Amino acid sequence: MPQGWKMELASIEDPQDKWAKAVEIAQLAEQLGFDSIWVYDHFHNVPIPAHEAVFECWTAMAAISQRTSRIRLGQMVGCALYRNPALLAKITANLDVISGGRLDWGIGAGWYEHEFKAYGYGDEWWLGRDADWTATGVSPEGRLPAARDRIRMLRETVEIVKLMWSEADADYEGRFFRLRGAQCDPKPLQQPHPPIWIGGGGEQLTLRVVARYADRSNFGGKPHEWKHKAEVLKQHCAAVGRDYDEIVKTWSPEIFIREDEKEITDGGTRSFWGEPFESWSAGNLVGTPEQVCEKINAYVEMGCTGFVPWCSDYPDTETLRLFAEKVVPEFR
Repeated sequence: MPQGWKMELASIEDPQDKWAKAVEIAQLAEQLGFDSIWVYDHFHNVPIPAHEAVFECWTAMAAISQRTSRIRLGQMVGCALYRNPALLAKITANLDVISGGRLDWGIGAGWYEHEFKAYGYGDEWWLGRDADWTATGVSPEGRLPAARDRIRMLRETVEIVKLMWSEADADYEGRFFRLRGAQCDPKPLQQPHPPIWIGGGGEQLTLRVVARYADRSNFGGKPHEWKHKAEVLKQHCAAVGRDYDEIVKTWSPEIFIREDEKEITDGGTRSFWGEPFESWSAGNLVGTPEQVCEKINAYVEMGCTGFVPWCSDYPDTETLRLFAEKVVPEFR
């Protein structure tokens, strides 16, 4: 759903009208039969912060849960460094209850250094008793931690959230976090727990965490890149004794569909990063409904069974409607 991160609501002036449009499109997605709605966990716009509205992930999810009834609610994906893990366990459990058991919990290690610095993340609140700036690769000024430490924080976050979802009183001793009798009531409705999506494509670090803890994993890339990451994940699963086929593999591209191919090519690139049209269209679900079906089939043949696309023509809904009416029926 649109939330403003990619500047997709900038054409709407009033903040309340921006939110009304987000709600309208979320409800339309449910009416069109989509399985789930997703938001990003970011605070500042891309490609550069622009003082343009970005609706916060969990606030938006809680509100949308009360304006929909069937569609599932996910985050593509949450940043483990942005919230204390025990608080995150409470937030996720609450959302699962107030939505009637519709939470898909997405979590990753984070990467957007600008907003990390701007919000003051990197202070000692998440370093626990071993606040050693040198050892952790973090400076008091809030420099983004090294990848190995972000992945370790991600792993500890998943362990803590799962523990608090299931135990009456949670104790935990990690390198970065510790708990002493933390309680999480109410527990999630979904049993044994809401689906855990772990995002990111770090081959030796993130995908190793995926192999141990994820129910589902999302990683991007063109077909050969996606296939390579899937093979690396398979190796990690074998190393830890996990059934590779237990993990649902997904892809979250941008999507832009028009029935007239000329409308697509004449419009040029819609990449918010400014990627050239040829590269952008080749690496995303860009084309006519038939062309998009061909691209999806290429990923299905590699073992991808879930797609979480972002419509690059928001707040327009033509792509959303065409995807629901002309593409989805080919795969159900």
